[in-house]
Formats: sequence, structure tokens, C-alpha cells
Amino acid sequence: MIRHFKKIKSSSLLKIFSLTGISVLIKLISSYLIVKLLAILVGPGGIALIGQLQNFTSVFTTLGAGGINNGVVKYVAEYKNDKTTLKQTMSNGFKITIYFSCFVGIVICLFSSFLSRVILFDEHYYYIFIFFGISLILISANNFFISILNGFTEFRKFVIVNITTSILGLIFTVVLVLCLDIRGALIAVVTYQAVVIFFTLYYIRKLFWFKKSYLWGLWDNKTVRKYATYSLMALVSAVTLPVSQLIIRGFLVDSYSLKIAGYWESMNKISSLYLLLFTSTFSVYYLPKLSEIKEESQLRREIFKTYKIFTPILLVGLCTIFFAKEFVINILFTKDFNPMKALFFWQLLGDFFKIFSWIIAFIMVAKSMSRIYIFTEIIFSVMLTLLTYLLVIQNGLIGSVQAYCINYFIYFVTMLLVFKKLLFKKIG
Repeated sequence: MIRHFKKIKSSSLLKIFSLTGISVLIKLISSYLIVKLLAILVGPGGIALIGQLQNFTSVFTTLGAGGINNGVVKYVAEYKNDKTTLKQTMSNGFKITIYFSCFVGIVICLFSSFLSRVILFDEHYYYIFIFFGISLILISANNFFISILNGFTEFRKFVIVNITTSILGLIFTVVLVLCLDIRGALIAVVTYQAVVIFFTLYYIRKLFWFKKSYLWGLWDNKTVRKYATYSLMALVSAVTLPVSQLIIRGFLVDSYSLKIAGYWESMNKISSLYLLLFTSTFSVYYLPKLSEIKEESQLRREIFKTYKIFTPILLVGLCTIFFAKEFVINILFTKDFNPMKALFFWQLLGDFFKIFSWIIAFIMVAKSMSRIYIFTEIIFSVMLTLLTYLLVIQNGLIGSVQAYCINYFIYFVTMLLVFKKLLFKKIG
């Protein structure tokens, strides 16, 4: 037992989890300060509006990058020792990013008034979308460069960039919120990643791949087709969950009020804060690792090793948050958010199933299993929306988190069934 614990303790996954934890801790503190400031200044209704805009920007940030960032991580990890293929992969990826971000940015600017009315329920905020359209090329380029660092498994550099961008993003957001209130918060949501690219460029300027030969070569149709699989997967993923959240939030606003929708959004924000530690580790270590593995037995070992490490951490973390929920609400928000307490049990249980399912589901991304990935993303986003409608009508706001829990439990079972041969195949 002791030897088993020492083996886990010395594993590279736990080391990366710990290293990533430093980055995530800084990001958590930054996010906490921003959320706390917003909770005090704009209340639950303002939090709901910001959630609307964040869902929108997540969709169009992925569209603006051509949906290739996971593909960049995979192919840089796969071809990092093949200089010729690596140049083709990176240069074509950068071209796709620039072309898509320019096109999508122009479209957002042209339809800014319409988008303001649909997303923020008021045409007066049209300038927010113009800011976003102009910023999109810088945001997309920043995410592309960070994906390259991830693909090269430059964990320390990746962590340093993330820590610095979190701090810069915090300063930028706080200044705008204090100066412009809710308008400043909305502007910060759509522009802060455009500001942090200048640090990223400074930091990577001396790396061997940051030169024209790697970033702007000849167009290669074969490479573009390989990226197309990831584009389709990423675009479906980018659209499905945020769009379902936009629909659910709109339904809660129509059925109850912006304030009630703000409680639901605030519960999502709490989840996203602590889940960041797991999702960051998956992106930084787990995806490149799964992409490199060729043998089924080795893949199975990596999956079960991840479960062994993450299960106790997840259980302890979720139980702590549940029993300290009132403290968490008061620390993160204000006493006005106390009605959220009823949402914690089902939300945290849903998060447990979400992480357990993601550990398996990442295989679909790492191995370019586009058909099953797209099918499950669409089906479970639609299911989440329908379940929320049904259970909110029946049980009120608590039905929204019950629907979330049921949806991810079914998703976890589905992942077990999809990969049952890989996971439960007898060895020897």
C-alpha cells in the first residue's frame, strides 16, 4: 500500500498536476477577486449578463481560431521530432488561425447591434461586440502560441505564461470594472486575452520555432484536411454547451427573473473555478500524453492511473465544498446569493460524473474519433436543455442542477459503453 502511494506520488501526472496547480491557484485567486468585485458592484443580474457574454465569446473564440487548437497540441506533440512535418503543421495552423479570426471578427463587427440585442437583451451594448471583433485576431493568435507550448510539453513555460496572463487579466479587468462598472466588466470579458498576447510574444520570441519558416509556409492541403477533423470537433463542442447554456439562461430569465438566472450562473462559476485544476491538467498533460500513446495496454494503464490519482482528490474537494457551501458563497459572492445553497448537492454530484466521464472522453479528442465525439456532444447538449426545461417546470430552479447531474451521469455511462473493450479487455 505504501509502495503504491509512493508510486503515485512520484508519477509525472501528479507532478504536472502539482505544477499546474500553481498556475491554477493564481488563476483561481484572480477569478475570485473578479467574481467578488462583480458580485458586490453588479449583483446576480450582472453576473447573469456576464455569463451570457462569456458563453458567446467562448463560441466565437473557437470559431475565430478555426477550431484547431486541440489539433495543434496533438500534431506538435506527434511531430516535434520531425522538422519538415512540424513546419507544415505549424505554418498551416497559423494561416488557418489568421484567416478565420479576420473573417469572423469582421462578421461580428457588422452584426454588432443584432448580437447585442440577442445576447445582452439590449442594443445599447453594440460597442462591446465591436471591441470583440477587433480583438479576435490577437486572442486567436495568443491561443495558437499557447497551444504550441502545450504540444512541445513545455510545462514550465506554459505555466509561467498562464500565471502572468492571469495576473495581467486581473489588473486589466479590475481597472475597467472600477472605472466603468458593468460596462467595464463586459469590455474586459471580450478584450483581456488580446492584451496579454504582448507578454506571450515577448516570452516566446527566442524559442526556435518562433520564426517565419515555422509560422508562414506553403499551403498544404493534406495538413489542412487533418486539421479539419479537429476543427469540426472543436466547433461542435464550442457551439453545443455554450448555446445550451444561453438557451437555459434565457429560459430562466423568461420564467423567473434575471436575478434567479444569476443564481444558476453563479453556481456554474463556482464549478468552473475548482474544475479548472482538473481541466488544466487534462489539457497540459493528459491530451498530449494520450496523443503520443500507440499501444492499447499502455493507453488503458494511463487512464486507470489518472483515475487512481484524481478520484481521492476529487472526492475530498467536492465534500469540502459541500459542507462549507455557506462559507464559499459568502467568500465568493455576498449574502444576496445565499438562495444558491439549495443548488450545491446536485451540482457537485454532476461535477463528479463530469470529471469521471472526461477522463475517458479525452480519448476521442486524442485519437481523432470525430464521429462519435460530435454525436455525443450534440446529443448530450440537447438532452441537458430538454431535461432542464422539464425539471425546472416541475421542481423550480433546483431542477436545473438536477438536470445537469442526470445528464452527466448518463454521459459517463455512455463513455463506459463506448470504450468498454479498451477499458475492460482481459490482459494476458
